[in-house]
Amino acid sequence: MSVNLSVQQVLSLWVSGSALQHFSEMWYWVFLWCLFSSLFVHGAAGLLMLVLLQRHRWGRLVTLVLLSGGFLASLCGGVITSKSRPGAAVAGVYRMAGKGMVPLEALVLGVGQTALSVVVSFSRILATL
Repeated sequence: MSVNLSVQQVLSLWVSGSALQHFSEMWYWVFLWCLFSSLFVHGAAGLLMLVLLQRHRWGRLVTLVLLSGGFLASLCGGVITSKSRPGAAVAGVYRMAGKGMVPLEALVLGVGQTALSVVVSFSRILATL
C-alpha cells in the first residue's frame, strides 16, 4: 500500500499509477490544491492592496495584517472548516464507488472549491441569511 503524500507529486500532477486509490491520498490532494489556490488568491489580493495603499500612512501595515490573516484563514479553513469537508466527502464518494481519482480531477475539485469561496464571498448571499 503506497500512499502518495508528497507535495512535489501533487504540484507536478504525477502519481505512481494511473489514479489515486486511497481515501487519504484523494483528500490530501484535493486539500492541497484548495490550499494552494486559496493562497494564490490571497497573495494576488495582498499585492493589489500593497499597490493601492502604498501612499497611505498605515498602508503597508494594513496590508501585512490583512494578508497574514488571509493566509492563516486559508490554512486553518482548509484543515478545520468547510474546505476540508467537501474534499473529504468527494474522496469518500470516490472511495465507496471503487473509482480512482485522476490527479487532474483533484486539481479541478480543489481549485473549484476556492473559486466557489470567492464567488460566495463577493456575492451578497451571506448578507441575506
